[in-house]
Amino acid sequence: MHHSERLAKAVEKIKAADWDAMLLGPSPDLEYLLGLSVHRCERFNGLFLLPGGDVFAVVSRLYLEEFKRAMPDGAPVYDWPDEEWFYGALEQAFEDFGLNKGSRLGVNDGISAVDAVEIAKRCGTILENGWRLLEDLRIIKSPGEQQKLKRAGEIADRTLEALLPFIEPGKTEKQIKRKLLEILDDMGASDVSFQPIVARGENAAMPHYPGGDGVIGEKDSLLIDFGCRFDGYCSDMTRTLFIGEPDEDVKEMYEVVLHAQEEGERAVQPGVAAEDIDIAARRVIEEAGYGGYFDNRLGHGIGIAIHEAPNIIRGNRMALAEGMAFSVEPGIYIPGKIGIRIENCVVVTDDGCEALTRFPKEIIILE
Repeated sequence: MHHSERLAKAVEKIKAADWDAMLLGPSPDLEYLLGLSVHRCERFNGLFLLPGGDVFAVVSRLYLEEFKRAMPDGAPVYDWPDEEWFYGALEQAFEDFGLNKGSRLGVNDGISAVDAVEIAKRCGTILENGWRLLEDLRIIKSPGEQQKLKRAGEIADRTLEALLPFIEPGKTEKQIKRKLLEILDDMGASDVSFQPIVARGENAAMPHYPGGDGVIGEKDSLLIDFGCRFDGYCSDMTRTLFIGEPDEDVKEMYEVVLHAQEEGERAVQPGVAAEDIDIAARRVIEEAGYGGYFDNRLGHGIGIAIHEAPNIIRGNRMALAEGMAFSVEPGIYIPGKIGIRIENCVVVTDDGCEALTRFPKEIIILE
């Protein structure tokens, strides 16, 4: 879908919401609509969409050229210098486009709370939560978007394969992370989709371990959760590896997680509720007696953002549809001992799903 088509569909959403305008800050929404990735910082940068089809932007002068290149032909860009801040440019734009006190303004999550409060105070607008307004435009991936997701997944697959020979006792988590980033760059990734998680042993019991200097032992486990961006789209996968022969109870845990992951993927079908995928995978872990060690959602959507709709979680009755893409990532996390997670991202097909990463999921023991 071309950016002009996406803008037109977004305008229809704004009409349906009965808003006078929609404000989008630096975010995946902005990237989706304009193809423009803008660093989110203290400076205000915003795209405004009006229900009549008008589009304008209010941006820091530092980002003027980027916005001018990305905006539809003829759409004005109001820039502001640092010494004046953005209020004057915003008030001029509002005057030009007839936005005034009492205008209903949808705001997405790319706008800071501080800026939103100031806009409401200075302009008298009524703010509406626009966080999810564009969600169903992004949730179904076109064939072109799916190809980009697959390319990002292929890069991740090749990166992990190339990393394996580097992993050995005595290496630190930090050294392995640095090597991983180096290989990703060599493999053609445009960026990481998030900061990789490299966690040995008991550190992996923290699902979002912040990283450290843990040293790989002669007999150890290593959880690696990483992804990259390719042409604006993300990959995300996790594998848990073993250095030296693991104990039998650890092997058993691994097989439970593997079975849960496979059952989750097997449950994916168009029309099935998102929560049913979580339930299918979680049942395996609960029946094995580890239910108390898996207390987070099974998965998250993936696309331009590393975390987006749909959430694969109990309570989400959204019906899955062909073209949706999300992670299936069960785990067992035992504090002070070990964490095991296996994650693939998949895209829903007409009769099931297709994995976006294909690195082997079976247990890998590095001698």
